[in-house]
Amino acid sequence: MSTRQRKQSKLKPFFIPAGCLLILGYFSFHAVEGDYGLFALKRLQDRETALVVQYEQSSQEKEQLEKRVALMRPESLDPDLIDEKARESLNMAHENDLIIMLPLAR
Repeated sequence: MSTRQRKQSKLKPFFIPAGCLLILGYFSFHAVEGDYGLFALKRLQDRETALVVQYEQSSQEKEQLEKRVALMRPESLDPDLIDEKARESLNMAHENDLIIMLPLAR
């Protein structure tokens, strides 16, 4: 049996810390740049803000349309007003109507 002594490598103590640094760098990169990282979070927050604004606009438009539809229901219609608006839009008059022509304002 012989005892053999080997010379210690100067790089061997750096393998584990270097590997740990590489793994730490990999996860740090993906924590910032990845699909679920900080930049993706910022993009999602911007998208959320845009969707909230769009939702509020759609809600206001829906309310306006509901008000207009409510005015068209039979129980809320005034027959005289309907007759007046129909004659105005069709540019027609009843034979018994009295029409007064006014000069155009300049």
